[in-house]
Amino acid sequence: MAVTKILARRGGLAQAIAYVVNGDKTEEQVLTATQGCSIGSACAEMQDAKIRWNKTDGVQLYHIIQSFRPGEITPGLALEIAQEFVREHLPGYQAVIGIHTDREHIHAHIIFNSVNQFTGEKYHSNARSYYQQIRAISDRLCREHGLSVIVQGEPARSVSYIEWLRQSKGQPTFRSMLEADLRDAIRDANDLGHFFLLMEHKGYEIHHGGRLGFRLRGQDRFQYPGRRDPLFTEDGIRAAIQGNLEQIEAGLRPVLPARLAYQPYRKHPKYSGFLALYVHYLYLLGKIEKRQYPPRMTPHLRQAVMHFERYQAQFAFLRENDIRTPADMAAFEQRTEETLGRLTKQRTLLNVRKKKRQPLYAALADAEALEPSRALYEEGLTGMEQEFEQYMKAVKLLEDSGIPQEVLKKEKTEVYEQLSEVNRKIRAEREKWKLCREICQQTPAMEQDIQKTEEHQKEVREHEHRRR
Repeated sequence: MAVTKILARRGGLAQAIAYVVNGDKTEEQVLTATQGCSIGSACAEMQDAKIRWNKTDGVQLYHIIQSFRPGEITPGLALEIAQEFVREHLPGYQAVIGIHTDREHIHAHIIFNSVNQFTGEKYHSNARSYYQQIRAISDRLCREHGLSVIVQGEPARSVSYIEWLRQSKGQPTFRSMLEADLRDAIRDANDLGHFFLLMEHKGYEIHHGGRLGFRLRGQDRFQYPGRRDPLFTEDGIRAAIQGNLEQIEAGLRPVLPARLAYQPYRKHPKYSGFLALYVHYLYLLGKIEKRQYPPRMTPHLRQAVMHFERYQAQFAFLRENDIRTPADMAAFEQRTEETLGRLTKQRTLLNVRKKKRQPLYAALADAEALEPSRALYEEGLTGMEQEFEQYMKAVKLLEDSGIPQEVLKKEKTEVYEQLSEVNRKIRAEREKWKLCREICQQTPAMEQDIQKTEEHQKEVREHEHRRR
């Protein structure tokens, strides 16, 4: 799989070229190539083209990086693909190519002049050119050479070339089978803990973390279906289990609620402290149109416009929790830390409880997941010996424990549900704590921005008054 990205640079042409052709990374410059220039004088030749067309300002160079999956490609093939890409996508642009082999994954670096040496046209990069040209050409070249790709229209969904080929022929893939099993488990589950139990009994190992991961026993890597479909996130699964799966799949209901609960209109109070500061700051940011900035704007305020929604969320957080002064903030932080401490302790106790029962929980999953293998072994099918042995070990362990399987299933479901709920609460409290830290760090710069903006507006008013 070739993952591509493009970076624009306003300077550092010589340093960028030196980095790309570094002998320690390119096997003594064996894995290098150029277009329209030579390695020894590439920087001077690119500068000459800019001077000749009188285009020496603005973006000086672009840097494209192609990263390939470890073990999937040889350095020579990576260089060949990079050269084909440059010839097709960058005719007339001087370029330097270097294949770096100093890391686990082979990656190609392409530095090219922002000015076309034959036409004087400047290269422009945007989302459309990336997806329709850079990404499209890179993916096509990877397919032609039998490498994995990223399916167009689904940027987060990476598939191998074989899997892509099976999809194009309408054949089942691991992803499609995983999603089918996930939907079946959602339909049958009573709650999230029961869902985890059902998935384990279908033969999946589960990775509990920021994202839910699933893999069949024996596979090397986890799959994270929640990256491309919010239905398969923990919150999405929890919502679907509550009886909304059919409506979600039919598009009649969103996976997660898009709107907050209705609240009746309340007259805005007179804000003070943090709330007054945020109201003033958001007012300044809201008065600035896209890419049109008043003169003498501070660099921080210029950047803050791009994070307007984050400031709105922080203001809503302050208002909902009635945080107005630094003392209020300190008290809220202390309560949050205490809550995190209690929840972390609760999670530790649940994990200890789970660890004590883990051999039985694993045996419970093995017994159910390997039941088909046992039946095939008893029918005389060869190749099932290992699975049958594992099944018999699991059954013996369960029998020796003296605990009925239904009791174990119920206990396991409860533990998983409680762990999931505690983890959800911990994430929510950590987000609150993070907002507190961000607000405390940002308020001094916000006060400076407001002061400088007001001083500038005062100067403008005085200047207009003198003109009259």
